[in-house]
Amino acid sequence: MNAVMKLFKQREPLLALMVVALVLLVGLRAPVFLTSASLANLLTDSTLLIMLALTQMLVIVTRGIDLSVASNLALSGMVAAMLAAANPGLPLPLVVLAAMLVGLALGLVNGWLIGYLALPPIVITLGTMSVYRGLVFVISNGAWVSAHQMPKEFVAFPLTRVLGLPHLVWIAIGALLVMAFIARYTRFGRDLYAIGNAPQCAGYIGIPTRQRLLWTYGLSGLVAGLCGYLWVARYAVAYTEIAYGFEFTVIAACVIGGVSIAGGVGSVLGAMLGALFLSVIGNALPVLQVSPFWQSALTGLVILVAVLVNAQGKRRSRQILPLHTPATASATTQSLKSAA
Repeated sequence: MNAVMKLFKQREPLLALMVVALVLLVGLRAPVFLTSASLANLLTDSTLLIMLALTQMLVIVTRGIDLSVASNLALSGMVAAMLAAANPGLPLPLVVLAAMLVGLALGLVNGWLIGYLALPPIVITLGTMSVYRGLVFVISNGAWVSAHQMPKEFVAFPLTRVLGLPHLVWIAIGALLVMAFIARYTRFGRDLYAIGNAPQCAGYIGIPTRQRLLWTYGLSGLVAGLCGYLWVARYAVAYTEIAYGFEFTVIAACVIGGVSIAGGVGSVLGAMLGALFLSVIGNALPVLQVSPFWQSALTGLVILVAVLVNAQGKRRSRQILPLHTPATASATTQSLKSAA
């Protein structure tokens, strides 16, 4: 019994329980929500948010933030849609690769400005968010690319089923496994946590902070580029307001999942569960015939609660930990060296 209680004091198991409880509560009010078709749609709807939350988690772990992720998605998606519409015979892998390369380039711009010029992440990505969104309008002249202009293969791919699951779900599972491996088993991932926990110590022990930040934002951009194609193909339309404001939902998923805005704390599982939690809310409101305008209010309320829970956990940690002494500082540095 004590083991069970201890388990549910951790963020991830508790959040998983909350997701299940929320699904069941909505199902009691509207049984249609628990049908296989509804749950399958919920899973599919959550995939893009999950993928973006995973890379945003890595960014936030370094004490950064990427506010340009939705604008990156929009620009990459528009490039993919226009490319496919202008060249119907172009192989789909090349179109997807083009979207990913555009996203990677945009992410590397953020990484270079933040990592090599040491500029504040929130200022840089706020600026590039507006620039990238503006470029969507510039390259498209404000015009839409609709379903009848896109090749059938381009539109069909995200929802084509393999072993009973659409490609969207398989891609999200692959992204989850890759990010979990990076965060847990690679030096690159361990360095990100070291940078977030103690930036100065990370520099002293030889962690290449500039390069790590460059490629962390690059990875965020790469995934945003992939999601850009998946978004426009799934909804069969590309326009200037694609995913407008979606960056805040992505950040909210991370915060709800226990990723600390102060850096150094966060998990792949937590980010995924935070995204699932928000997806359940988003899918439940129409089923319950609740105005969609309440979604922003509910999301904001959940974020505030998550921040309060995180702050309370930090206070308890400070009360438990002894005061810092040269010996403890030396031990911290030594642990960072072993992590590196």
